[in-house]
Amino acid sequence: MSHPSSTRRSVLVGAAAAGAGIAGTAATASAAVPRARHPRRDLIAYVGSRTTRQRNARGAGITVWRVPAGHGGPWELLQTVTADDNDPTTPTPADAVPVNPSFVVLSDDQRFLYAVHGDSTKVSAFAVDPRSGTLSLLDTVDCGRPNPVHLAIDPSGRWLVVAFLTAPGAVLVLPRNADGSLGAVTSTLELPGTPGPHKTQQLGPNPHHVVFDPTGRWLAVADRGVDRVFVAALDATTGALSLNDPGWAQVREIEGPRHIAFHPHRPHAYLVNELRSTVTTFDWNSSAGTLEATQVVPSHAPTFVGDTRGAEIAVSPSGRYVYASNRSGAGDNTPGGPDPDTIGVFEVRRSGHLEPVGWVSTEGIRPRFFGVDPTGHRLFVANEVTDTVVGFSLDGGGRVLRRMGVVARTASPTTIAWRG
Repeated sequence: MSHPSSTRRSVLVGAAAAGAGIAGTAATASAAVPRARHPRRDLIAYVGSRTTRQRNARGAGITVWRVPAGHGGPWELLQTVTADDNDPTTPTPADAVPVNPSFVVLSDDQRFLYAVHGDSTKVSAFAVDPRSGTLSLLDTVDCGRPNPVHLAIDPSGRWLVVAFLTAPGAVLVLPRNADGSLGAVTSTLELPGTPGPHKTQQLGPNPHHVVFDPTGRWLAVADRGVDRVFVAALDATTGALSLNDPGWAQVREIEGPRHIAFHPHRPHAYLVNELRSTVTTFDWNSSAGTLEATQVVPSHAPTFVGDTRGAEIAVSPSGRYVYASNRSGAGDNTPGGPDPDTIGVFEVRRSGHLEPVGWVSTEGIRPRFFGVDPTGHRLFVANEVTDTVVGFSLDGGGRVLRRMGVVARTASPTTIAWRG
């Protein structure tokens, strides 16, 4: 969707934002924020990627990295778990995992990692070496539904919940065995709704993201295809998923809900919408399992021109800031647009509403994923097209302080999970 330029507001964009400290703009009036502390321990990062020519991808599979303590320094490559590239002209290693391990998640005890294989029908489980952090494949399950795109482990640790995007999309549940491997699908939640107005991106239910709320009682499902956020409950004994009543919050037409993040300690949730590049603020009732939209703001800078699509969203551990990524260009097969891809930073007001602080360039193209690492003091961006992971240091409240630059060069990165 094209967004015409508009009057410039009191925001910092790109290099100015990162250099000056992005929270120092006229858009905010925050209390004093704690100074940044340097992370004191190394972490392990697991970077998933797209691997197929059909996705214009170059990724090798899942790469495992040592992330040094502190606010700088390159990552050290420890392992590459090779994935199939679906190219009949190149040999495929016998131990290759399926194509496109495009999203990964670690178990709470950090002993196991799970990956969806985009454009396939499969999900894999890996054991994590407790000393080195490297991976060993446990098993791969064929779920019989096309294009798994996201996954989450339920609070009991017994079940893996997976979103399958291709319309008519669905949410499937697989049991986790004691050894970390996966069993066959035990439950399928078919999502109701008619196709949205967008002729290519809304052909029916397209669940893109699954996440449990802070109480662990409810599962939120962001669905791009029918402009809904579904709310479901998981039976921890049987693994059965069932929609709440009411079962969803409806957003505006052609918003294209993509990912949703809950505030860590206040009754709000924030949804990044792919097709309009907006962020929707919800009031969240954890007792009833209901969402009520109270605000919609652009995720991109007011000066942005050309096409843009929202991608990822996160709330700082302090709860003071919300971050949302913006991908320039009309689609996955485009090289990007005239303006830089950015992370938008928003301050959370007392009402839960968002006030823009500024936008910082990701120093690359197509920030499909970003996340705050376990220290809470670093934000890392996976630039899918330019094959880089770029870091930013944060202060204790989540304010962006400075660029760390490129910390890893790895092809077609689409997700990062951290251990440590």
